[in-house]
Amino acid sequence: MSTMTKALLIDDDQKLGDLLKNYLKSYDIDLSAINDPRKAIDTIKHLGPDLLILDVMMPHINGFELCKMIREESDTPIIILSARGESDEKVKGIDLGADDYLSKPFEARELVARIHSLLRRTQKDLAVRSDQIFQVDQQRLEVSLDGNVLDLTTKEFELMDLFIKNPGVIFTRDEIIKEIKGIDAHLFSRSIDILISRLRHKIENDPKEPKIIKTIWGKGYMFVAAG
Repeated sequence: MSTMTKALLIDDDQKLGDLLKNYLKSYDIDLSAINDPRKAIDTIKHLGPDLLILDVMMPHINGFELCKMIREESDTPIIILSARGESDEKVKGIDLGADDYLSKPFEARELVARIHSLLRRTQKDLAVRSDQIFQVDQQRLEVSLDGNVLDLTTKEFELMDLFIKNPGVIFTRDEIIKEIKGIDAHLFSRSIDILISRLRHKIENDPKEPKIIKTIWGKGYMFVAAG
């Protein structure tokens, strides 16, 4: 089973929170929402979210002020939401410690993509967990398993490298297509499945019962860090 990503939305628009909760659930993102930014710090400490989504225009404390307050206590990834799309607003948010910026109105699917992208960037340090078993040599384009170099094609290496850098992240087929260049666009879904199958035969004890590259039904594939 995959682990749900815990996200916290701080936005005085309760309707938005309700809509996003239902939508994000299908992407294994468990969204909590609060409407009063004054409760944000205590809620973050209690909830321990993997990611924060802050609106800029809020009563009592605006999103920029709140972002600065959070950064004094936490390095949790932050996405800023704002109806203002001006570049100086974006720069201000990033300067105060936000990791990404999304202008309102936005498509919910774009928020999902931003969340996935941000978590990949911030979770790369988790890849060291897999180093006990897998080692990646970027210069030689090689992956070793328990010290033994695997016989991988270029595409298999690229996919394995992507997985090792992003343990616990679910990749849809479309996302893998974007990351792995040169896959046959006409047969892309089947191409990904074949690529995964070949990798499993090279790294799994039992490819039919995979423990390292798991299929998350209806969503995609996830690399489970060993150790």
